[in-house]
Amino acid sequence: MADNVPNGAAILLAFIRVTETGRNDTSAYTTIYGHNEGRLPRPITSMTVDQIIAAGPGWTRAFKSSAAGAYQFMNATLKDLKLSLGLTGGEVFTPALQDRLGLALLKRRGFEGFMAGTIGRNAFGLGLAREWASFPVLADVKGAHRQVARGETYYAGDKLNKALVKPDAVEAMLTEVKAGHVAPDQSGTTAAARPAPPCRAIFITIIILAALAAAFFLSTRVRF
Repeated sequence: MADNVPNGAAILLAFIRVTETGRNDTSAYTTIYGHNEGRLPRPITSMTVDQIIAAGPGWTRAFKSSAAGAYQFMNATLKDLKLSLGLTGGEVFTPALQDRLGLALLKRRGFEGFMAGTIGRNAFGLGLAREWASFPVLADVKGAHRQVARGETYYAGDKLNKALVKPDAVEAMLTEVKAGHVAPDQSGTTAAARPAPPCRAIFITIIILAALAAAFFLSTRVRF
């Protein structure tokens, strides 16, 4: 994880990596949709942002989606991030860069407001579900195609996408994200300087990892 990623965001990004790729090690950063990275001539972590963008349409034709990396960046999303973050396109698609891009998406979806208490858990969960189709909505809501119930993907009704994690697991993880926020205690010592308590998000990750790995292969979702 990149050093400049806040602790709470690091917990959330780790959860997203496992949910999106079915992996909780560095191989998540080399993943492309359907685990077809073995069919590529070289790892995507050695390619530049522009090379990933240029390869996207071909991956969509060959593998049904352009989703790439630990956070399964779609081609259009990557183009937009390049523009909004002022990237040249020559940056190598390293794990550190992917974490930076993932953090940018979290901020777009309300991470800072959630941490500050100005955005509620359900609303932030909805933002995550809109960004990552594998995430469920945390309350009944009007989705992209129809009314969706708690636990369904925001994109339910397209006959392609489905949620790959339970809403209870997302809620427990978001509780840990809040708990992982660096804040001073009564002594003035920050959480970052104190021994960290065991993180339930890691425990949750271990439990769901096997199911997610299988679900990733069985999923019928197609994203472009």
